[in-house]
Amino acid sequence: MSEPVSPTEAEPPPDEASEPRRREPVFNLPPVVLAVIAICAIVYLLQQYVLNETQQMTLLYDGAFIPVLYTGQYGFDWFLFTRPFTYAFMHGGVAHIAINMIWLAAFGSPLANRLGALRFAMFYAVTGLASVVLFWALHPYGEVPLVGASGAISGMMGAAARYGFHVDRSSGTAAFAGEPLPIAAVLRSRGVMTFLGVWMLINLATGLLGFAPGIDGQIAWEAHIGGFVAGFFGLRFFDRPLPAV
Repeated sequence: MSEPVSPTEAEPPPDEASEPRRREPVFNLPPVVLAVIAICAIVYLLQQYVLNETQQMTLLYDGAFIPVLYTGQYGFDWFLFTRPFTYAFMHGGVAHIAINMIWLAAFGSPLANRLGALRFAMFYAVTGLASVVLFWALHPYGEVPLVGASGAISGMMGAAARYGFHVDRSSGTAAFAGEPLPIAAVLRSRGVMTFLGVWMLINLATGLLGFAPGIDGQIAWEAHIGGFVAGFFGLRFFDRPLPAV
């Protein structure tokens, strides 16, 4: 026969019983980053599994950035205003979208937590636009469609360099911390310059080779440089002021 148990032994302490157990989110990503990933994934799935060949070509022509269309040789259509933005949600293959989304999650999450959703969305649009502007300036008569989020992601890498890759996790969410570093301070940082040097070499190597393993088509390294420069030098226009201490 079991002995009776006193209430103090049977029930957990009041504090433990009253406090709900914290659950970590399955995807610890900001909603705006998840939204970009979702849009890219939906567009890719539509391209691959829903649209027929004619519809795929229409989507590619209306959604991708095609430099020669901006020379005035082919007349005017309203998609000329949207292509410099919609191209950044389209991808050319599984490896292409997978690699871009991994980098987006890595660099976009701390940046979105720092800037906020609206500023991050504007940053994504502007750096994506800067990518195609430089690409067009170097290849104005190019006929190959340009797609991919890597130009805007390169802008996020440029922003990360201005923060010195310093991430604060004390609030439970990773966010770039501190004021953006002066350019001279970035140039003096061995860690930042090493990362940027490796990144630049990879871009130039893939550009000279004309391809990257697992990715169909050429790598538009010029667009990467355009996005990076815009993110690096333009971060202060998007940065959210830190609260006064």
